[in-house]
Amino acid sequence: MEADNRKTEFLPYKIVCERGYGEYEEKKSRFLAEIVPASSIEEAMAFVESIRKKHYDARHHCYAYVIGRNKEMTRYSDDGEPGGTAGKPILEVLLGADVTDTVAVVTRYFGGTLLGTGGLVRAYTQAAKEGMAACRIGRMCYGARMTVGIAYGDVGRVQHLFETKKVTVQDSRYTDQVEYDIRVPDKECEDLEKAIIEATAGRADLVLVGKEYYMEQMETN
Repeated sequence: MEADNRKTEFLPYKIVCERGYGEYEEKKSRFLAEIVPASSIEEAMAFVESIRKKHYDARHHCYAYVIGRNKEMTRYSDDGEPGGTAGKPILEVLLGADVTDTVAVVTRYFGGTLLGTGGLVRAYTQAAKEGMAACRIGRMCYGARMTVGIAYGDVGRVQHLFETKKVTVQDSRYTDQVEYDIRVPDKECEDLEKAIIEATAGRADLVLVGKEYYMEQMETN
């Protein structure tokens, strides 16, 4: 088991980086979904409580969260709905989207008609899917944080190299030389260093600042 944990320690993972909101209606019952980032259980539960206060007049506030790079912590609550009809479907939507560090709350305003277990599962699932579809998803990648210093005459070649290799450039500075703060996946770091040195005939100044997780890309789910 420990060996498996070491293998997966630095794998990429996806997070919700901008909240999503969705609605679904079934026989006049309204289901309001809100999905936000949460990096800890405390943060997730604080969001659940904020939704309870926001929709204090609603009958149910069902939720689920997934936390940890390897989805180590999951939890769901039916909040008074029949067991397995609300929180579990919400959790399955999060797991199906392959996101972590995320909490979803679906608030139900009762419309006067009982939906039955099948209807509840369908409604909570669809509301959560609507909320997830509105989220912005970020892909987190473990890699090197580097500073690359080059002469102005090498800018075109190095920028083309960055574009070709899809290097994440987080900042740039133009003084007596050009400096780029970049992020590159750990497994590609050595090859990129060689490519930069070759492109600049050894003139580039490369500094490895450290290694960390960073957002490689962000997209609509």
